[in-house]
Amino acid sequence: MRKAFLFGMLAFGSGALLPAQSTPQQLGSQVAGLHEDVRILAAQVGAMALRVEQLERENAQLRSATNGLDTTYATVAQLNEAVADLNRAIRTGDSASRDQAVSAIKELAAQTNAAIDSVAKGMAARPAIKTEFSDDFPKQGLTYTIQRGDTLSSIATRFKSTVKDIQNANRITDPTKIQVGQALFIPSTESP
Repeated sequence: MRKAFLFGMLAFGSGALLPAQSTPQQLGSQVAGLHEDVRILAAQVGAMALRVEQLERENAQLRSATNGLDTTYATVAQLNEAVADLNRAIRTGDSASRDQAVSAIKELAAQTNAAIDSVAKGMAARPAIKTEFSDDFPKQGLTYTIQRGDTLSSIATRFKSTVKDIQNANRITDPTKIQVGQALFIPSTESP
Protein backbone atom coordinates (compact mmCIF):
# COMPACT_ATOMS: atom_id res chain seq x y z
CA MET A 1 0.00 0.00 0.00
CA ARG A 2 2.84 2.39 0.89
CA LYS A 3 4.63 1.61 -2.35
CA ALA A 4 1.49 2.27 -4.39
CA PHE A 5 1.02 5.60 -2.62
CA LEU A 6 4.68 6.53 -3.13
CA PHE A 7 4.54 5.61 -6.81
CA GLY A 8 1.33 7.62 -7.18
CA MET A 9 2.88 10.67 -5.47
CA LEU A 10 6.00 10.41 -7.58
CA ALA A 11 3.95 10.18 -10.72
CA PHE A 12 1.93 13.24 -9.60
CA GLY A 13 5.07 15.22 -8.68
CA SER A 14 7.02 14.43 -11.82
CA GLY A 15 4.06 14.89 -14.16
CA ALA A 16 4.53 11.46 -15.78
CA LEU A 17 4.02 7.87 -14.83
CA LEU A 18 7.07 6.01 -13.51
CA PRO A 19 8.41 3.14 -15.55
CA ALA A 20 7.84 -0.24 -13.94
CA GLN A 21 11.57 -0.96 -13.56
CA SER A 22 12.60 2.27 -11.72
CA THR A 23 15.80 1.94 -9.75
CA PRO A 24 16.14 3.08 -6.15
CA GLN A 25 18.36 5.94 -7.35
CA GLN A 26 15.70 7.10 -9.79
CA LEU A 27 13.09 6.82 -7.05
CA GLY A 28 15.34 8.77 -4.69
CA SER A 29 15.84 11.60 -7.16
CA GLN A 30 12.14 11.69 -7.94
CA VAL A 31 11.28 11.75 -4.24
CA ALA A 32 13.80 14.60 -3.80
CA GLY A 33 12.16 16.45 -6.69
CA LEU A 34 8.75 15.92 -5.15
CA HIS A 35 10.06 17.09 -1.78
CA GLU A 36 11.37 20.26 -3.44
CA ASP A 37 8.01 20.82 -5.18
CA VAL A 38 6.23 20.52 -1.81
CA ARG A 39 8.73 22.92 -0.18
CA ILE A 40 8.20 25.50 -2.93
CA LEU A 41 4.43 25.12 -2.64
CA ALA A 42 4.60 25.55 1.13
CA ALA A 43 6.70 28.70 0.68
CA GLN A 44 4.16 30.08 -1.82
CA VAL A 45 1.26 29.37 0.54
CA GLY A 46 3.17 31.03 3.39
CA ALA A 47 3.83 34.08 1.23
CA MET A 48 0.14 34.24 0.31
CA ALA A 49 -0.85 34.07 3.99
CA LEU A 50 1.50 36.97 4.75
CA ARG A 51 0.09 38.97 1.82
CA VAL A 52 -3.48 38.36 3.04
CA GLU A 53 -2.50 39.53 6.56
CA GLN A 54 -0.90 42.65 5.10
CA LEU A 55 -4.00 43.41 3.04
CA GLU A 56 -6.23 42.94 6.07
CA ARG A 57 -4.07 45.39 8.07
CA GLU A 58 -4.11 47.92 5.24
CA ASN A 59 -7.87 47.50 4.86
CA ALA A 60 -8.37 48.09 8.60
CA GLN A 61 -6.16 51.20 8.48
CA LEU A 62 -8.07 52.60 5.52
CA ARG A 63 -11.40 51.86 7.15
CA SER A 64 -10.23 53.57 10.33
CA ALA A 65 -8.93 56.60 8.44
CA THR A 66 -12.19 57.16 6.57
CA ASN A 67 -14.69 55.98 9.19
CA GLY A 68 -15.61 53.05 6.94
CA LEU A 69 -17.28 55.10 4.22
CA ASP A 70 -14.80 55.19 1.37
CA THR A 71 -12.63 52.10 1.70
CA THR A 72 -13.96 49.95 -1.09
CA TYR A 73 -12.44 51.71 -4.00
CA ALA A 74 -9.17 52.41 -2.16
CA THR A 75 -8.20 48.74 -1.96
CA VAL A 76 -10.03 47.15 -4.88
CA ALA A 77 -6.81 46.81 -6.88
CA GLN A 78 -5.08 45.19 -3.92
CA LEU A 79 -7.98 42.81 -3.36
CA ASN A 80 -8.02 41.87 -7.04
CA GLU A 81 -4.27 41.19 -6.92
CA ALA A 82 -4.66 39.05 -3.80
CA VAL A 83 -7.53 37.09 -5.35
CA ALA A 84 -5.46 36.49 -8.51
CA ASP A 85 -2.52 35.32 -6.39
CA LEU A 86 -4.79 33.04 -4.39
CA ASN A 87 -6.29 31.61 -7.57
CA ARG A 88 -2.78 30.81 -8.84
CA ALA A 89 -1.99 29.13 -5.51
CA ILE A 90 -5.18 27.10 -5.78
CA ARG A 91 -4.23 25.85 -9.23
CA THR A 92 -0.78 24.73 -8.03
CA GLY A 93 -1.60 23.67 -4.48
CA ASP A 94 -2.87 20.55 -2.84
CA SER A 95 -6.30 20.21 -1.27
CA ALA A 96 -5.19 21.72 2.06
CA SER A 97 -3.84 24.84 0.43
CA ARG A 98 -6.95 25.00 -1.72
CA ASP A 99 -9.11 25.00 1.40
CA GLN A 100 -6.99 27.78 2.94
CA ALA A 101 -7.15 29.83 -0.24
CA VAL A 102 -10.92 29.38 -0.57
CA SER A 103 -11.34 30.44 3.04
CA ALA A 104 -9.17 33.53 2.49
CA ILE A 105 -11.12 34.44 -0.66
CA LYS A 106 -14.42 34.10 1.19
CA GLU A 107 -13.14 36.30 4.01
CA LEU A 108 -11.92 38.94 1.56
CA ALA A 109 -15.28 38.83 -0.21
CA ALA A 110 -17.11 39.24 3.11
CA GLN A 111 -14.90 42.21 4.05
CA THR A 112 -15.46 43.79 0.65
CA ASN A 113 -19.23 43.31 0.92
CA ALA A 114 -19.22 44.78 4.42
CA ALA A 115 -17.31 47.83 3.18
CA ILE A 116 -19.74 48.26 0.27
CA ASP A 117 -22.70 47.97 2.66
CA SER A 118 -21.12 50.56 4.94
CA VAL A 119 -20.72 53.00 2.04
CA ALA A 120 -24.29 52.37 0.91
CA LYS A 121 -25.63 53.00 4.43
CA GLY A 122 -23.58 56.18 4.68
CA MET A 123 -24.98 57.42 1.38
CA ALA A 124 -28.56 56.51 2.37
CA ALA A 125 -28.24 58.37 5.68
CA ARG A 126 -27.59 61.71 3.96
CA PRO A 127 -30.57 64.05 4.12
CA ALA A 128 -32.39 64.71 0.88
CA ILE A 129 -31.73 68.08 -0.73
CA LYS A 130 -34.79 70.30 -1.01
CA THR A 131 -35.85 70.51 -4.65
CA GLU A 132 -39.23 72.20 -4.31
CA PHE A 133 -39.32 75.97 -4.40
CA SER A 134 -42.02 78.38 -3.31
CA ASP A 135 -43.12 81.51 -5.14
CA ASP A 136 -43.90 83.06 -1.76
CA PHE A 137 -41.15 85.71 -1.68
CA PRO A 138 -41.13 89.46 -2.34
CA LYS A 139 -40.99 90.23 -6.06
CA GLN A 140 -39.14 93.50 -5.47
CA GLY A 141 -35.46 93.60 -4.80
CA LEU A 142 -32.11 94.00 -6.45
CA THR A 143 -29.46 92.01 -8.30
CA TYR A 144 -26.25 91.28 -6.40
CA THR A 145 -23.02 89.67 -7.65
CA ILE A 146 -21.48 87.26 -5.12
CA GLN A 147 -18.10 88.38 -3.77
CA ARG A 148 -15.36 86.31 -2.11
CA GLY A 149 -16.38 85.40 1.47
CA ASP A 150 -20.14 85.86 0.89
CA THR A 151 -22.64 83.33 2.18
CA LEU A 152 -26.38 83.35 1.62
CA SER A 153 -26.79 84.18 5.28
CA SER A 154 -24.46 87.20 5.15
CA ILE A 155 -26.11 88.43 1.92
CA ALA A 156 -29.58 88.04 3.44
CA THR A 157 -28.55 89.99 6.54
CA ARG A 158 -26.88 92.76 4.51
CA PHE A 159 -29.93 93.33 2.28
CA LYS A 160 -32.63 92.68 4.93
CA SER A 161 -33.86 89.51 3.21
CA THR A 162 -33.98 85.83 4.23
CA VAL A 163 -31.97 82.85 3.07
CA LYS A 164 -35.21 81.06 2.23
CA ASP A 165 -36.41 83.92 0.01
CA ILE A 166 -33.05 84.11 -1.81
CA GLN A 167 -33.06 80.32 -2.34
CA ASN A 168 -36.64 80.37 -3.67
CA ALA A 169 -36.05 83.38 -5.95
CA ASN A 170 -32.87 81.90 -7.46
CA ARG A 171 -33.84 78.20 -7.29
CA ILE A 172 -30.76 77.33 -5.19
CA THR A 173 -30.91 73.72 -3.94
CA ASP A 174 -27.65 73.79 -1.97
CA PRO A 175 -26.74 77.12 -0.34
CA THR A 176 -23.11 76.00 0.06
CA LYS A 177 -22.68 75.78 -3.73
CA ILE A 178 -22.86 79.49 -4.58
CA GLN A 179 -19.90 80.86 -6.53
CA VAL A 180 -17.98 84.12 -6.68
CA GLY A 181 -19.23 86.14 -9.65
CA GLN A 182 -22.67 84.52 -9.65
CA ALA A 183 -25.52 87.05 -9.96
CA LEU A 184 -28.44 86.65 -7.54
CA PHE A 185 -31.81 88.34 -7.28
CA ILE A 186 -32.19 89.47 -3.66
CA PRO A 187 -35.89 89.83 -2.79
CA SER A 188 -36.55 92.50 -0.22
CA THR A 189 -39.49 94.54 1.03
CA GLU A 190 -37.13 97.38 2.02
CA SER A 191 -34.80 99.42 -0.14
CA PRO A 192 -31.06 98.87 0.47
